[in-house]
Amino acid sequence: MALPASVIVYGAGISGCGAARVLAARGCAVYLYNDVPCEISEELTDLLAAHGGGLYVGAAAYEGLLDKAELMVLSPGVACDKESVLAAEEKTEVIGEVELAFRLYKGHMAAITGTNGKTTTTTLVGEFFKRLPVPSAVGGNIGAALSAEIAELPADSWVAAEISSFQLEKVSTFAPAIAAVLNLTPDHLERHHSMEAYGAAKQNIFLRQRKEQVALLNYDDPVVRSWAEKCPSQVCFFSRKVDLKNGICIRDGSFVIKWKGEEHRVCPVAACRLFGGHNEENILAALGCGYFAGVSVGDMAEVLAAFTGVEHRLEFVRELDGVKYYNDSKATNTDSVIKALEAFDHPHIVLIAGGYDKMTDLGPMMALVKKKTEALILLGAAQERFYRAATAAGVENIRLADSFEEAVRIAHGLAAAPQVVLLSPACSSFDMFENYPQRGRCFKKLVAALPSKRQTND
Repeated sequence: MALPASVIVYGAGISGCGAARVLAARGCAVYLYNDVPCEISEELTDLLAAHGGGLYVGAAAYEGLLDKAELMVLSPGVACDKESVLAAEEKTEVIGEVELAFRLYKGHMAAITGTNGKTTTTTLVGEFFKRLPVPSAVGGNIGAALSAEIAELPADSWVAAEISSFQLEKVSTFAPAIAAVLNLTPDHLERHHSMEAYGAAKQNIFLRQRKEQVALLNYDDPVVRSWAEKCPSQVCFFSRKVDLKNGICIRDGSFVIKWKGEEHRVCPVAACRLFGGHNEENILAALGCGYFAGVSVGDMAEVLAAFTGVEHRLEFVRELDGVKYYNDSKATNTDSVIKALEAFDHPHIVLIAGGYDKMTDLGPMMALVKKKTEALILLGAAQERFYRAATAAGVENIRLADSFEEAVRIAHGLAAAPQVVLLSPACSSFDMFENYPQRGRCFKKLVAALPSKRQTND
């Protein structure tokens, strides 16, 4: 990609700062813009200034920038339909940070999207890629900006990229060697406004692929399965429910890869430390990414035997008095909670839920809560609406907490073996925390400090 002399980077978060740093390091005058006052590192400030750029804040500063720049790079947190973005499109090309990364990158990419499971799958793919005899990295909607992660990678490298719907809105040439779509359920409708628009954004992960590239689609998700007819690339389905003739599936209790007449048994499902049907789907998709990137079946089996998952996603915290505590703070929507509840093969769950309400339909989740839980503890801004929905679904043992600390205390007081305590909020964290990792770390700290009831009774 021939870089323009001057670029506006809109949004000074992780993605925006990463893109600004990469562009400035390559000699561009970068005007890093943010709607509201913010701080950036001294190192980035100096780098921008050295090439004629800098940090600009507020509408007045923005108007002056539009006449200076030959390109705008949009951070994923900035909505495409904002008036300021639409105004920019009348004067210059506007692309997303992921599109910038793709244009700059000369290596190979496996891109993973879906409503749920992206982080676990991408992390696992990253572990698979470490077994390749070439450099590799993980980036995108996980960790550092994708453009920053690929900046120093050579042409023979592989990157595992977690890609959100926000990041896929402003792509125009994005065509990863491998594109995986895990699932599609209602989420982020406050941004996309409809499921059709949400799905259309997701489809951008494969729509520009070439025929020799690969799209991995979840056969068990009817909507995702139907997208096969839109793929210009080779379609490889994965399924945990169907023994596919050609694809990646589970047969006789083992993960199996079947592709163009070849069949490979990877390992028994029971040999993996991840549990739950949703994680089986994640593993199947990851196996596809690894297989088409050239990772050996033996190496993937070894990685699976050691892989324990990602922080804040059904993460085991501790066992106390026979009660296991799990941190699922990353479950910020109802479908994630459903998958978490289904992962346990018993109905002895004490569930902590609530937070910043996304206003999604609670019916299916609460129906499962009634079947799988023995106590429901609600907190946060969503507490009242969740309480009404739980009551309407026939959930009986509902407790209300005024704080996060109180919710954990209530769970500790109620739970007894063989019950488990599960934090799976079905909400964002912004009413109490900066983000879901902070919420998860708080939960783990509180759980670690809980006393044994046996000691207390003594």
